[in-house]
Formats: sequence, structure tokens, C-alpha cells
Amino acid sequence: MIANLMSKFINYETISYLIVGIITSIISIAVFAGCRRKLKLGTVVSNIISWILAVAFAFIANKIFVFRSPSWALAVVFKELTGFISARLLTLGFDVAFVYVTVDKMRWNDILCKIASNVVVTIVNYIASKLFIFT
Repeated sequence: MIANLMSKFINYETISYLIVGIITSIISIAVFAGCRRKLKLGTVVSNIISWILAVAFAFIANKIFVFRSPSWALAVVFKELTGFISARLLTLGFDVAFVYVTVDKMRWNDILCKIASNVVVTIVNYIASKLFIFT
């Protein structure tokens, strides 16, 4: 029973999404940290810049490696990209709000809060990608 349940959730798609999600999170957190530490930008601006770069990477990696969406026809890519960005905009709202409240208002560690936010965002993004975007 447990083995059957595990085989449903531990497969190529789940593992590859996890790997891409980790790389995407590393990009997001590294860019966020660079914007905060080196460029001295605020949390919201840093978060949006990190989101743009992470989403660009994530779309291509998810399309090619995770969901193996083979078509590069303009209509297909536009449909996937529109859905992908729409879902990511929703999680960006959570990400920006969470990091803003925890860092700017509560004065918690910015990098730890960004990591915590990325965990939730990765899970929600996987569900949206699986169910609505790369079908």
C-alpha cells in the first residue's frame, strides 16, 4: 500500500521538478541576497528582481526537463508562458507580502524568510504547473 502510494508521487516528473525547484530557489535567493547585500536595495525591489530572473529560468527548465512539453510553436509557448506567469504572479504576491511583513515589519532574518517563502511557493507552483499549465 505504502509502496504503491510512494510510486505515484516519486517519479521522474516529481524528482525533476524538485531539482529544478531547488535550482530556481537558489537563483532567487542568491539574486535576492545580492540585491540586498551588494546593491543595498529594499526587500520588495530585491524580491521582484529575483522573481523575474527565477521565473525566466523556471519556465524554460520546466518546459524542457520537467513536463517535457515538446512544442515550441508560438501559440503553444504563448499559452504555456501566459499560464506560467499568471500562476507565478499569484505566488509572487504571497512571496512579496510574506517577506515584507517578516523582514521589514517583524525584523526577522531576510535570507531565512526568503527561504521559507520559497518552500511554500515551490509547492504551490508545482500544483499549478501540473494541473493547469503544462497539460
